[in-house]
Amino acid sequence: MILPVYVYGQPVLRKVAEDITPDYPGLEELIRNMFDTMHHADGVGLAAPQVGLPIRVVVIDLSVYADEKPEFKDFRKVYVNPHIIEADGEEISMEEGCLSLPGIHEAVKRKNRIHVKYMDENFVAYDEVVEGYLARVMQHEFDHLEGKMFIDHISALRKQMIKGKLNVMLKGNARCHYKVRTV
Repeated sequence: MILPVYVYGQPVLRKVAEDITPDYPGLEELIRNMFDTMHHADGVGLAAPQVGLPIRVVVIDLSVYADEKPEFKDFRKVYVNPHIIEADGEEISMEEGCLSLPGIHEAVKRKNRIHVKYMDENFVAYDEVVEGYLARVMQHEFDHLEGKMFIDHISALRKQMIKGKLNVMLKGNARCHYKVRTV
């Protein structure tokens, strides 16, 4: 089922998400719906707060990049209760967009390596060091679990330049091809 994506201004996007336990009701269906919603909106990642739930669940599907990056062939993962332990390495700037900020794209600096702990959908624990583009996507999505958005990483000048677009969203006028929930 396609869920509405919560857009900038929704309070759940600024809330720190809670860890969940294996008995979380409807987790399997939620994960399936999150993947469906993400694919319908042409995204590569989606965090539970973006569909209105303040819980630590993220889905990522990088298989669309398999032609350019063979390591992403069949890359489709669920991250439950993820926490970034450390971010280090080179700081790289890349343009980012977000399903919760339709029409806004900005250059964001992020570290190219992270140490992360998480569980998969079966609550099997992982402790990994991740580098490159996947580390960027994970940082972007995991930020949502901390009540942050990529615009929190841009300069005050850039924020001022997109203020008009943000105000339009705050008034409930987000324009995109997928279903959204506005203020």
